[in-house]
Amino acid sequence: METTRDRIIRANSKPNMPSLKGDSRASSRSNSITLEGLGKSYGSTTVLHEIDLHVKPGELFTILGPSGSGKTTLLSLIAGMAAPTRGRLLIGDHDVTALEPAQRGIGVVFQNYALFPNLSVFDNVAFPLSIRRRPRHEIVERVNEMLERVQLTAVRDRRPSQLSGGQQQRVALARALVFRPSIVLLDEPLGALDRQLRERLQVELKELQRSLGVTMILVTHDQEEALSLSDRLAVIDQGRLQQVAPPNEAYLRPANPFVATFLGMANFVETPDGGQAVVRPERLRINREQDGFGVSGHVRHTVYLGPSIRQHIALDGGGEMVANIPATAPAASISPGERVHASWRAEDAWPCT
Repeated sequence: METTRDRIIRANSKPNMPSLKGDSRASSRSNSITLEGLGKSYGSTTVLHEIDLHVKPGELFTILGPSGSGKTTLLSLIAGMAAPTRGRLLIGDHDVTALEPAQRGIGVVFQNYALFPNLSVFDNVAFPLSIRRRPRHEIVERVNEMLERVQLTAVRDRRPSQLSGGQQQRVALARALVFRPSIVLLDEPLGALDRQLRERLQVELKELQRSLGVTMILVTHDQEEALSLSDRLAVIDQGRLQQVAPPNEAYLRPANPFVATFLGMANFVETPDGGQAVVRPERLRINREQDGFGVSGHVRHTVYLGPSIRQHIALDGGGEMVANIPATAPAASISPGERVHASWRAEDAWPCT
């Protein structure tokens, strides 16, 4: 069975066949990705149905979905670590469906970072250039430049075991970027980090991506991470694309109930024509007295979230609604058991069937 180390070597080894134009600045070549009916089956089991998708050059694009949704399979197909059963994959205008990983000009950051424990930070980052037999002076120049970008110059001689989780993540990212790929794939790269560090590295990752002009595809199950980082995102479930949109559109205008519930808390309300619409918790208005159209009930319990209060409201007609209100708002003083009226603007209810 192929190990993570084998995957790193295979993904970074020097091509011995004609390949995509490599080792130049990403901004000087096409780095878009197009999937045309790309799918994957194992025997009679389809894990990824036909996917049609276009990732724009220089975009930070997120593939978001629950465990078992097919998102990691999709990433493997793009990287070339698995072969599609049907469809084709293009990078720029080049059909790369049949090309090996090393021929695609793609950098990969794995979930467990896959650093070489016996190598220093410098040598870990230098590995993709060394295996491509780049001149020593070029390796030193590029690695030093990349270590400075990711703020690791001071630990260049340490081994991975001597680094924090955040530092290890930066080493993996630097190694994926040092050979100047046109595209970088990231498989749950921040999942093992604590919340505060993860949020800080999200900002650094976005800044680095913009400064280098590379196309990045991030795979994650973390909705907050996807919403905060992405230029656009694709929500996937059971091997099918559910929606492709900018984060704010996917959140406020979900394509279906699955997207609505997966991208955060959602209140489903009936529309005047008998249909269904979603209202996000922060769009609810909560008052002690009836305030126009809406529903009534009582506060079942509250959750303090620092800058906001989450109120769970048991409705008179059955069911529950959830409201997020600023901690400084008058409604934040409403206690569990008190009667309330929840209302919303017509434009805040998005049809969702």
